[in-house]
Amino acid sequence: MFDFDRPVDRLNTDSVKWEYRFERGVLRRWDDTDPELGDERVIPLWVADMDFRCPEPVIEAIKSRAEHGIFGYSRVGPRYLESVVSWMERRHGWHVDPEWIVNTAGVVPALHLATRAFARPGEGVIVQPPVYYPFYSAVRSHGCELVTNPLRQVGSRYEMDFEDLEAKASRPGTTLALLCSPHNPGGRLWSREELQRFSEICRANDVRVVSDEIHGDLVMPGRRFVPFGTIDPRAVICTAASKTFNMAGMKISTVMIPDPDQRAAFLAEMQGLGMFGTNPLSIVATEAAYTFGEPWLEAVLEYIAANRDWVVRFVAERIPEVEVMDLDATYLLWLDFRAFGLDAGTLESLMLGKARLYLDEGHLFGPGGEGWERINLACPRAVLEDALHRIKRVVDEHLRPMSGGVR
Repeated sequence: MFDFDRPVDRLNTDSVKWEYRFERGVLRRWDDTDPELGDERVIPLWVADMDFRCPEPVIEAIKSRAEHGIFGYSRVGPRYLESVVSWMERRHGWHVDPEWIVNTAGVVPALHLATRAFARPGEGVIVQPPVYYPFYSAVRSHGCELVTNPLRQVGSRYEMDFEDLEAKASRPGTTLALLCSPHNPGGRLWSREELQRFSEICRANDVRVVSDEIHGDLVMPGRRFVPFGTIDPRAVICTAASKTFNMAGMKISTVMIPDPDQRAAFLAEMQGLGMFGTNPLSIVATEAAYTFGEPWLEAVLEYIAANRDWVVRFVAERIPEVEVMDLDATYLLWLDFRAFGLDAGTLESLMLGKARLYLDEGHLFGPGGEGWERINLACPRAVLEDALHRIKRVVDEHLRPMSGGVR
């Protein structure tokens, strides 16, 4: 039913992933991904969107709405709310009251809004590095103090340091914690027991929790995601259909805020910034995705899991110096190049300049990310095979001679 091996040409669609790169912190257009460049073409495996077409019901819903021909001011209505409530109940066993739901133009804007609503300038906000880098800007842009509770690497997975979390949460002036669940870039699904302990520590110290759960549907076969809202009814939960169904450009996210006072504070921040209304196409796209998109999602998760397994085998057999973090969830694999002892600039130069791969560099994710690379698995297998062979070539030609061979 679904052909994920078939490449889709994304050039000339204003795709951030394929037609832009960051230079000195600014997105700039470039042509280095043009297939006519042959082996010198850059393969972009950085930003988190898929190279697969959306589910057909989503495409058809957008077409049908577009044919109406009027795109006036719009707000989510009962169909949207019911689609979200049904999805959360069906997929995750979490009953969401429609009254809790607030819409934003994305989870990153929601993190910024939540920081403004629930922490004053100068107050401490806990994050757990290495973590998705917009967490840092959400804290710093509001003048809050960044309080780090670093994750610990135990084997090929991350674990929370609860002793350090207790110490940081108990500090005077620490009022908010930003949780990344599932974890990005580590791909970790937090267990119910871990989330309960996290909640207990935060509640004991009157620290509110905002949980970014945008990857909560992207769980590898045989694994299960635990919504933080099933543990802490005070928490603010941010999610979206965007990562799940590859429609991030629709710019719509769902924020669940059970507490009415917190919801009022969040809405006040939105109003104060003039953020209201929703794109009418994004509304019907989300409704269709949550109502009819499950078969597509099950198929794409199987495909991504097979991509993960292929990469893990290839790296173990052909590039054993590189360690691979276990992937419970997301389609973002975390690769450890620290055995080569390279600084961030040298590693990036080799990946982009020699391998011609544009990846998300580990240092962007904060302390503990240095020496890592994040690679996007949501692409045709042939693209991944090309990318991994390029990495192997760079290791063979440039890194093994420096490090004395395979360890």
